[in-house]
Amino acid sequence: QLDLVESGGGLVQPGGSLRLSCAASQFTLDYYSVGWFRQTPGKEREGISCISPSGGSTIYADSVKGRFTISRDNNKNTVYLQMNSLRPEDTAVYYCAADLLIDDQLFSTCVPDSEYDYWGQGTQVTVSS
Repeated sequence: QLDLVESGGGLVQPGGSLRLSCAASQFTLDYYSVGWFRQTPGKEREGISCISPSGGSTIYADSVKGRFTISRDNNKNTVYLQMNSLRPEDTAVYYCAADLLIDDQLFSTCVPDSEYDYWGQGTQVTVSS
């Protein structure tokens, strides 16, 4: 089992933006759906968004809908999470995860985190003035 690598986290003021990246270091993401999660100490890990292997379908949690955008560039073997209008409550460690799904048309929903095959180490996002 191989991990993913997240990058792009940091400190940002409320209302600001960040773009997170998720890259597979030793395998192709072409046949994986990818999800973004976040976790704050003392809270259960929260699913934020997920994207189909082709990038044709995206799903968002209500907490980020309208503010975050998930996308992917399979030529770069990378998935992105554009985060706009950030709020202090968005502060968390953000993780990406990959779920093998060879048939892109079978993508229908974000699966529970326990079903993902590969995970990154996380990147810290802090929203504070």
